[in-house]
Amino acid sequence: MPLPRMRPLLAALLLAATPAFATTPHHPEVQVPGVYHQRIGDLEVTALFDGTVALGRSELVGIAPGAVTRLLDHRYVPEDGKGLQTAVNAYLVQRGDHLTLVDTGTAGCFGPGLGQVLGNLRRAGYDPAAVDEVLLTHAHPDHLCGLLDAQDQVAYPNAVVWLSEADAAYWLDPASEANAPQGVRFAFALARKAVAPYAAAGRLRRFSEGQALPGGVSALDSHGHTPGHVSWKLEGGSGQSLLVWGDIVHFHAVQFAQPQAAYEADSDRTAAIASRRAMMAQAADGGWWVAGAHLPFPGLGHVRREGDAFAWVPGEFAPLPAR
Repeated sequence: MPLPRMRPLLAALLLAATPAFATTPHHPEVQVPGVYHQRIGDLEVTALFDGTVALGRSELVGIAPGAVTRLLDHRYVPEDGKGLQTAVNAYLVQRGDHLTLVDTGTAGCFGPGLGQVLGNLRRAGYDPAAVDEVLLTHAHPDHLCGLLDAQDQVAYPNAVVWLSEADAAYWLDPASEANAPQGVRFAFALARKAVAPYAAAGRLRRFSEGQALPGGVSALDSHGHTPGHVSWKLEGGSGQSLLVWGDIVHFHAVQFAQPQAAYEADSDRTAAIASRRAMMAQAADGGWWVAGAHLPFPGLGHVRREGDAFAWVPGEFAPLPAR
């Protein structure tokens, strides 16, 4: 637009903005609400920010420390003495009047600075009681503790919760806890506590491969990070698909370029690497949208191939088109 024609528009914008600048209190410690919407075919996807955790670069295994340093150079991932800043995200998917939540965040399991999914869902204009299904990628605390609210009450009172049989058999069994590595034993009690009221109400579904699932949803086997980790594929129509892949990636600046780099917490590192390569390849070749629990918020975008490896292509910010 030519400059003379822009002047009235700029003047009008400045005039309209002046009262807000004059009256809005300044809270430098508060960011915008952790909510982002993306239309994918007939799906309206809402990314819900739970907070961040710090993961140390030493928790990457199967890759030389020097290679990690080279990959992190000039990527500007925030890092402090505790580790690299890593997002925790969940995703609400609306199709018509049907609401599906994929993962639930940490609630109170990981302390302050996290546990924001339920509040952000409400800020996005949704009633937790309206959620029809909760699909869990796996049974780690940062994915299922949010089944309960801050008072340890059921957060989604009308939802059916879906958890793979393999993860349920492992994480909900006290016998597994006794034989687990010391560093993960805390997670077993948290998993049992989170799902208990849903199981008591008959609303916990343990599913196996090939079992019928909620309409338009497929569970893709991506085990390795946990015994029963799954990635959820939702069809959006018009040739568009969404893959909510849970913990396929923890270190985005490293693991796309070097998929063979495993995470120390993977229960089966060989299987986790194979699942990462498979999910990245399918997403890239299919042109699917991807949503990642530990990708920088909102964690929505695409995967592209780069030789024998891959790269992350974040989605572009855009207004939602009219329905």
